[in-house]
Amino acid sequence: MTAFMDQDFLLTTDVARKLYHEVAADLPVIDYHSHLQQGEIAARKTFRNIAELWLGGDHYKWRLMRTAGVSEDYCTGKRSDKEKFLAFCKVLPLAIGNPIYHWSHLELRRIFGIDLVINEKNAEAIWEQANAKLATMDIWTFLEQAKVEIACTTDDPADDLLQHGEIAKSALKTRVLPAYRPDKAMRINNLGYVDYVAHLAQVADVRIDSFATLIAALTKRVDYFHARGGRISDHAIDIALPTVAATPEQLEGMFAKRMRGDLLDDLEQAQYLRGLLEAIGAVYAQYDWTMCFHIGAMRNNNARMLATLGPDTGFDSISDMTTSNGLVALLSALDAHDQLPKTMLFNLNPAMNEVLSTMVGNFQDGSVAGKVQFGPAWWFNDHKLGNLNQLIAFGNHSVLGVFVGMVTDSRSFASYPRHDYFRRLVCRQLGEWVAAGEYPDDFDALATIVRGICYDNAKNYFKL
Repeated sequence: MTAFMDQDFLLTTDVARKLYHEVAADLPVIDYHSHLQQGEIAARKTFRNIAELWLGGDHYKWRLMRTAGVSEDYCTGKRSDKEKFLAFCKVLPLAIGNPIYHWSHLELRRIFGIDLVINEKNAEAIWEQANAKLATMDIWTFLEQAKVEIACTTDDPADDLLQHGEIAKSALKTRVLPAYRPDKAMRINNLGYVDYVAHLAQVADVRIDSFATLIAALTKRVDYFHARGGRISDHAIDIALPTVAATPEQLEGMFAKRMRGDLLDDLEQAQYLRGLLEAIGAVYAQYDWTMCFHIGAMRNNNARMLATLGPDTGFDSISDMTTSNGLVALLSALDAHDQLPKTMLFNLNPAMNEVLSTMVGNFQDGSVAGKVQFGPAWWFNDHKLGNLNQLIAFGNHSVLGVFVGMVTDSRSFASYPRHDYFRRLVCRQLGEWVAAGEYPDDFDALATIVRGICYDNAKNYFKL
């Protein structure tokens, strides 16, 4: 029987073990998409205890606890930090097969050097030992301990990025760069859209009185981000894009309608989103940015809990919407005018793996290795099988050796051991192919692929 999560955890072949221990394990991390807060980094935030670190804002763990029968008081409620932590430790052993079980143990070992199994019996000892270690740590410790070379935050176009400037001047070894996420400009029917446009106009110093001037303001902010190290944009695509683009006149009419206070119908919302993405995508191409699409989330599904706790609290799921036709139409329209930027397609619905991993091949032009990429296993796909399926789909339909690797997509500074989890799975899959006689046992060739996926490709692709 294999020991629980030993040094060869997830590594099923000699080739995998050699690749991981000699190549992957100690490579620096480039985390090109996260939800870390730049203000917390600038302030060198400390954590009062492991409960704040692990449970303070982690909707993955809240979701697990609720499902295991833990009341909301122990998730987001008024119970003490210790009570919340003990409740989590009590139910975690039930979550066999859940990546949170593995992630939590990896975090405990790699961050705190604690080799105890997380359960009710060991909870008190873990609490004491982890808190003693936390007393000597801050956020910079987590980043530097995990060898995070670059971490990209997620920032609204209207953000001033002043704290990024503070971080850049600090002694932190990790480079913290902004990434551009114009969700508030994309979601035209949102309650605060009109007020947001006014705020963006003020920040960009552009009078926004039309769709064209909205794009002008967003473009000006792209330039602002670019001057401060930004090279990546991110867009949540939660509705199906239309196959036929709206005319400039139609886009102007939709914008004017919303600014009068009227809501757009479903088709108009989709047409507006398509028009905005096409316009801003062309801007990204001018700046040699990468455009990331996160496709297929159903967000904030529980209306009662949304009203009680707000968004991003663990009530999201996978959408089964069909996006392929509209997405291809958007990419093709940009490509037709030589305005298609480097693009990454992240899908939340695993049924889309084959769709998107074949779609990327439609828009390669030889200018950049893997110019359009099938993104890493994301959110509900970020588990053992999800990562392996993503790697296999990428390998089946594209060129796996140009893959730019994984991201944390996390709000937690303790989440960097997930990169270790991913690297072990990369080495595992390559080792399985060698063991099956499907690839030669050529260590140099395999090591080049591993180094590329885990570090080199991201550094070259994003030009960070």
